[in-house]
Amino acid sequence: MSALLEVKNVSKAFGGVQANSGISLEVPEGKIIGLIGPNGSGKTTLFSSIVGYHPIDSGSIRFEGSEISKMRVRQIARRGLLRTFQQTRIYGGMTCVQNMLISTSMRDQTLGRLFASQKSGEHGRAEELLEFVGLYQKRHLMAGDLSFGQQKLLEFAMALMNEPRLLMLDEPTAGINPTLINGLIDRLKHANTTFGITLFVIEHNMRVIMNLAEHIYCLAHGELLADGKPEEIQNDQRVLDAYLGAH
Repeated sequence: MSALLEVKNVSKAFGGVQANSGISLEVPEGKIIGLIGPNGSGKTTLFSSIVGYHPIDSGSIRFEGSEISKMRVRQIARRGLLRTFQQTRIYGGMTCVQNMLISTSMRDQTLGRLFASQKSGEHGRAEELLEFVGLYQKRHLMAGDLSFGQQKLLEFAMALMNEPRLLMLDEPTAGINPTLINGLIDRLKHANTTFGITLFVIEHNMRVIMNLAEHIYCLAHGELLADGKPEEIQNDQRVLDAYLGAH
């Protein structure tokens, strides 16, 4: 399977702090890839670099074979590369359905498309995706009235609304009721297999990432520490020492 995303020797510093140093990794098309590491290891910085939130200092980021490291966020998003965030980015004063419809502005460059889109069949798709993530009954509630976990599910649905080729998820299970996590894992896998969306996932919950990802990269101190299949990472002493706190 060809690499949909290729990161080669990427480095990024903020002042005197080296957030990423010479990181190389690949996300093959159609796969679910994990990214783990302790707090401050550079995971979110790498995600932000990939989607264009800040320029890298050196290295290369290629999506579908094209260099994207100099592109703006919206240019990258229109190519089908999207991300979610640790802290959700929703519109609390709008209903869930309205949030779904306005999310397509990332694709079409105008917030005014919110109401025009309702006549194009996207309203129905919005409701279908809200049902998919378990929020259909709350579709007319203000998004700001949802729990934090429900807001994360809404953000996931908003990303799906844009039909991404690659969706990067930053801590998708954080803040979600533990009893609902298995259902979220199933939805992520379903998005991958049924919708054909490649997933690149930062996750601190080791049970989740071990059951979700086919290949896992581990960062520590801004550098790539290890990568391999879940069982390999789970038994890698370097990962245990750096991330799991084994002695």
